[in-house]
Amino acid sequence: MAKELNIQEASICETTLQMLEKAKKDGVQTCFDRANDMSACPIGDKSACCKNCSMGPCRLSPKDPYAKKGVCGATIDTIQARNFARMVVSGAAAHTDHGMAMLDLFKEVVHGKITDYTIKDVDKLKYVCSEIDIPTTVEVDGEVKDRDVKEMALELAEELERTYTQVEGEIPFMKRVPEKTLEDWRELGIVPRGAMRELMEMMHRTHIGVDQHYENIAQQFQRTALSDGWGGSMVATELSDILYGTPKAIHAMTDMGCLDEESVNVIIHGHEPNLFESMIDACNDPKNIEKAKAAGAKGIVLGGMCCSGAEVMMRHGIPHIGNFLSAEPVIVTGAVDAMGVDIQCIMQGLAPLAECYGTRFVTTNTRAHIEGAVHVQLEEDNPRECVDTIVDMAIERFKNRTKPVEIPKHKQISISGISHEYINYVLGGTYRSSYVPLNENIINGRIRGLAGVVGCTNPRVKHDWVHVEVVKELIKNNVLVLQTGCSAISLAKAGLMVPEAAKFCGDGLAEVCETTGLPPVLNVGSCVDNSRILIAAAEVVKTGGLGDRISDVPVAGSAPEWMSEKAISIGQYFVSSGVYTVFGATFPVTDNTKFKDLLFNGLEEQHGGMWDFAKDPYEHAQKMIDHIDKKREALGIQEKKERKLFDMADRREL
Repeated sequence: MAKELNIQEASICETTLQMLEKAKKDGVQTCFDRANDMSACPIGDKSACCKNCSMGPCRLSPKDPYAKKGVCGATIDTIQARNFARMVVSGAAAHTDHGMAMLDLFKEVVHGKITDYTIKDVDKLKYVCSEIDIPTTVEVDGEVKDRDVKEMALELAEELERTYTQVEGEIPFMKRVPEKTLEDWRELGIVPRGAMRELMEMMHRTHIGVDQHYENIAQQFQRTALSDGWGGSMVATELSDILYGTPKAIHAMTDMGCLDEESVNVIIHGHEPNLFESMIDACNDPKNIEKAKAAGAKGIVLGGMCCSGAEVMMRHGIPHIGNFLSAEPVIVTGAVDAMGVDIQCIMQGLAPLAECYGTRFVTTNTRAHIEGAVHVQLEEDNPRECVDTIVDMAIERFKNRTKPVEIPKHKQISISGISHEYINYVLGGTYRSSYVPLNENIINGRIRGLAGVVGCTNPRVKHDWVHVEVVKELIKNNVLVLQTGCSAISLAKAGLMVPEAAKFCGDGLAEVCETTGLPPVLNVGSCVDNSRILIAAAEVVKTGGLGDRISDVPVAGSAPEWMSEKAISIGQYFVSSGVYTVFGATFPVTDNTKFKDLLFNGLEEQHGGMWDFAKDPYEHAQKMIDHIDKKREALGIQEKKERKLFDMADRREL
């Protein structure tokens, strides 16, 4: 018999709680109910089982991990390392495949075969070219001129393709890695050669009877993760900026209150920006608006979910309706006329739930069909055919609504669009864009350090609560927070992504926020945009005064409510880059094993980064603060320095 869900313990999100109450009255089930009714496997939760061959599955005891071995003789350390490696591979493959799809699209746009998308940000094109030593100017008759845009773009596409297909050498964005950090990677043998090679080799090594030493397996999964963060993900982010525009600070509304009962409501959910960019055009098309009005609607409301929602929130200020765990509750409003999805983080439970409420649920990507959904393929050489079909379905459903509509009233304004380029601009202006003010404020102690708080939401913990409490503790202690993905939406809904949130900060961070106009919590994009945090960390090192490696910087990473394999890959590329990283909710290792000791201690000796774990948000935040203080002490900047008025000699030296 199913256990009854204690709804008030499921989430701190008012709108999600309201919809869970409605779901209960309507007699429908969500992921919160399923998680409540299904206990996690205690063996699998600790990664103490192996099903890599048909001699098993073999179950070892987390309570006495060395008491027995698998049928093949595999120890708990080998089994854990294999399982962890396969999580890294799956997560890295998700981001890498996304990045390769963006590269394929970019090439077709540059060649003129796809015309619905264009290069919108030529400055970003030049910047990325210059970062990987592609010339952006040419000398003609003694005069230096800008190179042809198409010529540069083709050369960039050819160079970035090596990120995926190269079998030897170093992937292009290794040129962005701080020199000392890159030297460490070379010495450890973890510089990625090419994503396809790293993914393939890692899967081979975890096959029965191949790599059976946890340290050697760890070397390769680090290489694989780095091919994601500094490769596949970074390519996806940079090409998205070139094609659709680099984000700049923009106001946007968040939460289910953005829906409108009198309008046709269309939601796009997933991760690739192409579908959403085309849907914006479709929903703004006067012909489609007239169709909606002819059906009795005021117009068309377009909203985002999850990471594709974060992409357009960053670039266009499109309302964001909710993060991963809100995807089912928003259907329960009865107001969603159509939900179009592409890839990643789409729950199969959405299809039967949408059927209950008459919502048209549409898959659009060949890689992600769902039983019970209508499939309308997005063809990138004619994307309007797909998105116009979804709009027509939504209008038809609006016209024939049969279910009661209940839309929560809550919505919250936030500022997003904080790209690396915008941070540079807001700190130094158009002519003196620089990270120098950021570094100076870390050195003088107004900013204690930096934190990247990222990741999913997970029904095994109270939805949004751990994210919000961790971040509140950090900013109270003068830690500037950068966020991506579902974590960012948790904080946007909580009202901490506006400049007024400086009132929750320590005096130092509050002063910086009041001076710059920035919120203390910066939304830097979708989960693939964690690469922006890597770029920012590298820029801090490059700017100077805070060490020679990323591991020297007072910075910590966090994924308080993670659930996906992508999060493990993200966490590992942060750790391997030199960032201390704390996960919450759960962690797939067995205590008192050599493999856990490697992750939580040994990796720090190699390159300065390490894993840690804390479910309690206050312990979680304190671990990060303690690490930041440790790094400040190592740099000799732990004591706050007195303010100094610069004379002209000081300024000349700067």
